[in-house]
Amino acid sequence: MEKVRFLIIGVGGMGREHIRRLLQVPEAEIIALADPSATAIEQVKGRFPDLANVSVYSDYREAISRVNADAAIIVSPHSMHFEQGMACLEGGLHVLMEKPFVDGSENAAHIIAQADTLNKHLAVAYQRHLQGPYIYIRDLIQSGELGNINYICAYQAQSWLKGTTGTWRQNPALSCGGQLNDSGSHLLDVVLWVTGLEPESVSAFIDNRGSQVDIDSSVTVRFREGAIATFNVVGSATIGWHEDVSIHGDKGTVLFRNDQIFVAKEGQRELVEVKDELPASSDPNRNFVDLILGKVSEPAAPSSCGLRIARLTEAAWRSAANGSQVIRI
Repeated sequence: MEKVRFLIIGVGGMGREHIRRLLQVPEAEIIALADPSATAIEQVKGRFPDLANVSVYSDYREAISRVNADAAIIVSPHSMHFEQGMACLEGGLHVLMEKPFVDGSENAAHIIAQADTLNKHLAVAYQRHLQGPYIYIRDLIQSGELGNINYICAYQAQSWLKGTTGTWRQNPALSCGGQLNDSGSHLLDVVLWVTGLEPESVSAFIDNRGSQVDIDSSVTVRFREGAIATFNVVGSATIGWHEDVSIHGDKGTVLFRNDQIFVAKEGQRELVEVKDELPASSDPNRNFVDLILGKVSEPAAPSSCGLRIARLTEAAWRSAANGSQVIRI
């Protein structure tokens, strides 16, 4: 195989970002677009002249059956991911799924088993697994330089409530959850990925702030290895975006402050900013093409990451619904 032929399912805002990235990968070719919105299709073709003659379909099932694709990228509302992903796998396609993977841990386990049965690649587009700052933090922790991780404080603030008003993201039938399940999914995932820790129990307070879905979440996690973490996801913030992650080990500390990294290794009492030591970054689209072509042996964010975050998120929702009861995972 010289080129990987892609079907894109869902060409809204994030779908267009996947298209932009794929068009920069020489070994990738977009051969079809599927979206029920004629306006969305028109906007994509206007923005990307290279796609002027690409086949378009309002029904993704017709696209799967009619085009000779190797893989699909699914960027539709969250509740549609499972059905569309299963159809793609059964149609012989490898699948790259936008976060937060599929609706619920039960569906996640089911689609992972199906991908294994059909011997197809199934990955989640958690792009932080391929970004230099997070790779640096993961390597630092995995090297043992910070020692055993004792405490993590992860904070994300975004004007999500205001910014998503009137969209499918606040419709639980389509989104399957709110800020914790959307942008917050990235925060949960990256902490678990860089630390390698396994959640054991969860307690949470959640406020919908008048919406149908979760907006502000305070989630405490106890890990099997003994560490404690607090996740603070603020969807009612007035600011556009801010994110902090503090990770404290018994030998050192690393702080992530909106793309700035500060480290204090063993024996250091003061933090030092890391500026010139960061690994190169890539993206999930490049990684997925390399995976299909056999250039890498596993995806940067395998489907197991989606299952793990689904279980953690469900536990937080159950805890909040039951008076912040501690829920074991």
